[in-house]
Amino acid sequence: MNVWKNSAMDKMGQLSLIVVVGVIIAGLSAPVLAPHDPLAVQMSLRYAEPSWEYLLGNDQLGRCILSRLLYGIRPSVLAVLVVLLLSVLIGAILGFLAGYFRGKTDTRIMRICDVVLSFPGYVMTLAMVGILGVGLENILIAFVLTKWAWFTRVIRTSVLQYTEMDYIRFARTTGMGHGAIIRRHLIPVTFADIAVTASSSVGSMILQISGFSFLGLGIQAPQAEWGMMLNEAREVMFTRPEMMLPPAIAIVIVVSAFHFLADSLQVALDPRLRQSGLQPDRLPDQQEVAVRL
Repeated sequence: MNVWKNSAMDKMGQLSLIVVVGVIIAGLSAPVLAPHDPLAVQMSLRYAEPSWEYLLGNDQLGRCILSRLLYGIRPSVLAVLVVLLLSVLIGAILGFLAGYFRGKTDTRIMRICDVVLSFPGYVMTLAMVGILGVGLENILIAFVLTKWAWFTRVIRTSVLQYTEMDYIRFARTTGMGHGAIIRRHLIPVTFADIAVTASSSVGSMILQISGFSFLGLGIQAPQAEWGMMLNEAREVMFTRPEMMLPPAIAIVIVVSAFHFLADSLQVALDPRLRQSGLQPDRLPDQQEVAVRL
């Protein structure tokens, strides 16, 4: 309840949450909300101006831009959220194991993370796409295989802050099992860090997947995706620059909403920020702290 009360004071956070929820609902309801078939080609409507029937006009093949924009939410946003959940789940399991048990378990998990994180994320993703082949599914697999290590480090850092506290030691001395300690005592206190870390990563992942699709490495035509729509509009960017506006604006709005939502969550969940009035970016970056540890 405190989280909701604190977040209710942040108007930008409220607006961002409304945008995020609205986009997710629109993506799930795309078959109902889309006025036309996003794949239907009508050359007679090629580059048609916006009208009541086609609110955002038509593209180079006469397809409805609004319908393609709605269907593009699924690979651009919903697929990213699924990949994020998988990456956070893997990172949480390994991060709790490394931070709680320490010793050899911590050393082995961290050395694997070091190997994965020693390569830039884009390079690793491009290498995996080169091995697995071009396509949205392969990029999503590459995201999971590369991003779990970063979440593992961040979550391990959060777990390390609490494992040596008195109430954790007391729980051990009373004979409480490791699973019960993690479930009852560690997960609740580390949930804030996990939620903020996950929400702050969505925006960058949306930009990455749109960037790969823009380069022709992601979802393939004729399927709708925001980066692919930008790639298709690039050919006429000087004669019809308005073709690039719908997907570009959609990417900017959604990415900004997730970033503002992450900041709002951090302020709502972190009592230090509420008491001091500092902005989230004034605190040490979690990734930097994780790497130092």
